[in-house]
Amino acid sequence: MPFSNMEIVEIKIRPSDIGDDNHIFNLAKEKAKAKNYQYWRIDRKSLDARKQPVYRLRIELSKTKFPPHVQFQSQIKNISHAKPIHIIGAGPAGYFAALEIIKLGFRPILFERGKDVRERRKDLRAIQQFGEVNPESNYCFGEGGAGTYSDGKLYTRSHKRGNIQNILEILVDHGAKESILYDAHPHIGSNKLPKIIAAIRDTIINAGGEIHFNTKITDINLDGNTISSIVDQENKVYAVQNLILATGHSARDIFAVLHTHDIAIEAKPFALGVRIEHPQHLIDKIQYGQQNREDNLPASSYRVVYQVRERGVFSFCMCPGGLIVPAATAPGEIVVNGMSLSKRDSPYANSGFVTEIRLDELASLGYSGIFGPLHFQQEVEKTMFEAGDGSQKAPALTMTDFVEKKSTSKLNPTSYIPGLINAPLYDLLPKQVYNRIARGLQLVGEKMPGLYTAEANVVGVESRTSCPIRIPRDKKTYKHTQIVNLYPCGEGAGYAGGILSAAMDGQRVAQAICESL
Repeated sequence: MPFSNMEIVEIKIRPSDIGDDNHIFNLAKEKAKAKNYQYWRIDRKSLDARKQPVYRLRIELSKTKFPPHVQFQSQIKNISHAKPIHIIGAGPAGYFAALEIIKLGFRPILFERGKDVRERRKDLRAIQQFGEVNPESNYCFGEGGAGTYSDGKLYTRSHKRGNIQNILEILVDHGAKESILYDAHPHIGSNKLPKIIAAIRDTIINAGGEIHFNTKITDINLDGNTISSIVDQENKVYAVQNLILATGHSARDIFAVLHTHDIAIEAKPFALGVRIEHPQHLIDKIQYGQQNREDNLPASSYRVVYQVRERGVFSFCMCPGGLIVPAATAPGEIVVNGMSLSKRDSPYANSGFVTEIRLDELASLGYSGIFGPLHFQQEVEKTMFEAGDGSQKAPALTMTDFVEKKSTSKLNPTSYIPGLINAPLYDLLPKQVYNRIARGLQLVGEKMPGLYTAEANVVGVESRTSCPIRIPRDKKTYKHTQIVNLYPCGEGAGYAGGILSAAMDGQRVAQAICESL
């Protein structure tokens, strides 16, 4: 059977050879059945560190040039006078919904309570340096959503939710490096993502869409089972015909608005725990078996999952070569998260380490009803703040002292700019949560010798893993089960868990609306 113009082969190469294009091309041609290929590109790249670290590459070989990629911006027309669709929230769900709406010939009008990415930096500096929390502009609220300044990892297991490659290509079209198209665990970095977000904003505005920053939606008006208009903090009223609600996992006030109008929302399980920070060289030594990480190997990571007392305990949002950041969205609370810059060159590695919180467990603790999980989450965050000195210093212990319920005489160095404060985390966390987290850390040490160590800090609290409330919607139409023109979307509605899954959910919701129109 004759070969076509293209063939796909898989090869392994040493880290020292990853930058040698001629070597990669020659290895691929040796592996191929046909030998007269003139063009190649990487289709998939992953790192296998199980024994001696090697890169596994899936290579596409071709006898003809690969067709040029058609940029998203060239596929759209001006929609200045098209039928409007309103969106609350300018995170990945809201922005990718807007792009899809433009592509399908409609006009998105977005409302974002926070600031644009450039102005948002000032408020991030205020919380880092001075402990001042702006409840409308912080690591969670503002253009681009929580992921903009919290790492920019592009990984999801929700492949059935949409076209991941399409999302990645749109990001590349707006300035992301092309390697995200084939890396097994693509990453942009919190220093690069803001420019990409700003470029997406320009695409939306240049096409004729609208974006209103510093515009917090505080109420809605109903006409039967239809939202007729929305109201902002200045009591300005905006008539709407179809409304996408993409407010993110921390916009607690929007749930109160919906509940006030008897619009159905429901409690859902979530996860809560701590953030662990190790020296990065220690993680590298464990994962690579090398005293000093060789060139062309990235800062290593880990992922662990256990069952402790019939509950999941797992690592979350691992940030190799990263930083811990303050993610509170209101004064009087301590919340920590992790991020990495594009080079992942910090001397620290951090990861969330959390346990699932189920509704039956919450009920047994007195947190029942729709807002039970949310109140539980809030109270833990307030407890962490009250254990401190009134700043954004986070309560912490060394890992071994945390597990052994001891006071720490001296905490390890940290990347967390506000600083750590020695506090009894084993008493500050709810008893059930602490017991599962402590046992999970012991299990980690058994599976990965060296990871359980006094060289690591345990920092509280990692509480914004997902939204503790879901806004119900129809599985086929994506409409709210009660309100016919309301489309809950993304993390804040309970249908996503990261940049990619939120972006794909935004696209699908946009498609559903446009199809109905």
